[in-house]
Amino acid sequence: MDRFFAVISRMKYINRWALMRNTIKENISEHSLEVAFIAHALALIRNERFGGNVNAERCALLAMYHDTTEIITGDLPTPIKYYSKEIKGAYNEVEEKAKNTLIGYLPDDLKKYYEPLLSPTDEEEELWKLVKGADKLSALIKCIEERKMGNADFASAEKSTIEAIHKLAIPEVEVFMEEFIPAYDLTLDEQA
Repeated sequence: MDRFFAVISRMKYINRWALMRNTIKENISEHSLEVAFIAHALALIRNERFGGNVNAERCALLAMYHDTTEIITGDLPTPIKYYSKEIKGAYNEVEEKAKNTLIGYLPDDLKKYYEPLLSPTDEEEELWKLVKGADKLSALIKCIEERKMGNADFASAEKSTIEAIHKLAIPEVEVFMEEFIPAYDLTLDEQA
């Protein structure tokens, strides 16, 4: 019995932003879909505006799977994950074990296809950077949505997320920030 997809379906039960008071809960399944949408757009922006030649569909696929290890590890809050080198190193080991566990739930003939989806590879470093940018943009969108709902708990998270986005120095992410992020402050009527 292969359990991979049954386990993957549990992404909807892993909530994000555990240390924050949330107006609307967000799980890693919802988050991963949003990251996939954004990563796909970033890859297209790279190809169209910056002379890139990346596979936008592959980028979206990597984004869909980027947080799957959190089914096993849970979503460790960023302040904890990066508190020290020791904690970050230990968490990386836990993530690696979680990845291996998930891969172990697949039949042998499919493992080679899923392993590169669950952790960055050197061959797809360019795509993984776009996924990282999309991940940060998704976090920013969550902060904006919470702020709009009157939740001041996300104010400092929004500020630090914007700073983290700019530190990535990814031109496609900056384009997305300039052209798409302002619309998240609009009401539904204003968006229509």
